[in-house]
Amino acid sequence: MTHPARHGRGGLPAALRELEDLRTRVDQLMHAAFPGGGTSQFGAAEPWAPLADIEDTEDAYLVELELPGVEKDQITVEVDEGELDIHGEIKEKEHAGVVRRHTRRIGQFDYRTTLPPNSDTEHISADLTNGILTVRVPKTEQGKAHRVEITG
Repeated sequence: MTHPARHGRGGLPAALRELEDLRTRVDQLMHAAFPGGGTSQFGAAEPWAPLADIEDTEDAYLVELELPGVEKDQITVEVDEGELDIHGEIKEKEHAGVVRRHTRRIGQFDYRTTLPPNSDTEHISADLTNGILTVRVPKTEQGKAHRVEITG
């Protein structure tokens, strides 16, 4: 459980300041030991998957991905053989000062999901607003649930 920290005149309390310094030193050690951070044995950056939610509504599937700071021209949305593929790249920005902590993801990202058989892949739309990419996959009439009348 997180508790609020009481800040004195010096910013962080001494114990938290020591933990912050320790974390910074460990981060520096990890970056020195493994320069690429998330790289493979071949030196190529490993793609990562952004956080995502999939919502099943009455008439569509909504796929929402968190992509803060990404422009729409940095994202590609493709559909092939019933699979939705969203990929792109977040480039590292120039920094004017010294970066004390770097926890945001950069590099290539790739998100894939298999679409249900009742997906209308011809009418998919995508919208990027406030760092959230929303891909709307309409459902076909053919795949919608319906009641079967019992006779006899």
